[in-house]
Amino acid sequence: MDKLISESRTTRKTIANRHVAVVGLGYVGLPVAVALGGVGDVIGVDINETRINELNHHLDSTREVESVDLEQAAVLYTTDVAKLGEADFIIVAVPTPINDQNQPDLGPICSATRAVGAHLRPGTIVVYESTVYPGLTEEECIPLLEKTSGLRAGIDFKVGYSPERINPGDREHTFRTIKKVVAAEDEETLDVVAAVYETVVDAGVHRASSIKVAEAAKVIENTQRDLNIALMNELAIIFDRMNIDTLEVLEAAGTKWNFLNFRPGLVGGHCIGVDPFYLTMKSEMLGYHPEVILAGRRINETMGRFVATSLIKTMISQNMAILGSRVTVLGMSFKENVSDIRNSKVASLIREVEEFGLEVQVCDPLVDPEEVRREYGIDVKSYCDLKPADVVIYAVSHDEFVQEGWTIAKRQLKLGRGIVIDLKGMLDRAMKPEEVHLWRL
Repeated sequence: MDKLISESRTTRKTIANRHVAVVGLGYVGLPVAVALGGVGDVIGVDINETRINELNHHLDSTREVESVDLEQAAVLYTTDVAKLGEADFIIVAVPTPINDQNQPDLGPICSATRAVGAHLRPGTIVVYESTVYPGLTEEECIPLLEKTSGLRAGIDFKVGYSPERINPGDREHTFRTIKKVVAAEDEETLDVVAAVYETVVDAGVHRASSIKVAEAAKVIENTQRDLNIALMNELAIIFDRMNIDTLEVLEAAGTKWNFLNFRPGLVGGHCIGVDPFYLTMKSEMLGYHPEVILAGRRINETMGRFVATSLIKTMISQNMAILGSRVTVLGMSFKENVSDIRNSKVASLIREVEEFGLEVQVCDPLVDPEEVRREYGIDVKSYCDLKPADVVIYAVSHDEFVQEGWTIAKRQLKLGRGIVIDLKGMLDRAMKPEEVHLWRL
């Protein structure tokens, strides 16, 4: 592959007459690189040597791309940013996280932009896929590209934006099957950007009128979902005080044709729990304090505390001792069927439970235990290492947990008795053992 990519630009197989490179090979960038690598030669750049090494061995720890697809795609995986000088169509797909104060952390996207600028050639188109607030591409990224390259935007190089819509763990809605929003600084560039993506996106593209419109469209997709889940979470808190089962209410309401099917739950990850803060920060920079969006964020950020408090109330109602009791938590990733632990709200739930003096043990067959230990200081155990517990919390609905259902609780609870907390509504209430008290969100 190295030989293939190092050959002259005229002998490489191009994509819509462009030599493509992808910067950032995580959940977003890798599916893009592999899809494009199925029709032409692609340079995939990532600064994580471990990540590059696994990809070169046709392994994807995120489980988004199958080994056979990695092997068949014509992608050069490298940490050598100088390779970007061989491309004239560069896609930037790096993370856009937040810091401990819930403020946007522009470090990764600025670092990637500087790397691209340092190797930018005249005639190149740079397309950003990272989720940002409206205006960031033109206000921050373009000036940084100009500064590091010495080239002029709109004259020597062009810029586009095509927001990522990857849903980790989703095998139905994929990079190929989700319509791609595309935008660029002028019509000529937009034609090229659209043509590149149209080669691999079966659902086609939607041409936005400007880069800002495309940026805004992306950030509100997750903001809307965040708010809808926040409403469900607030309803769950209210119905809990009324001793009404929230999921039964939602099932009944869902019989109306226009009722939206959202459920309560822990909202973490690197999209829904992060993106709204990019929009609210920009809004406040413009002098407007967004009340509804931030209210939704506050509700979702405190759900771990609500669940922990509800657990303690339930234990008291069942005449169970608090101190000395043990809790088994099933799931550590931020959502079902993924290994990603970034911004996992299960970690905050665990901390809340531990503050009440309970002992917590965690099991998740999909995550990397070392990564969890480094990130959260939490030990992840295998099934065989779990001790009998007084409480079992089904926190993440991995397929494995759903398929085993009540079997796990029966196996983990001391003498088959205790409390089960079902945060995802994955257990059949009709199958509940008589000796078990069930509480669900």
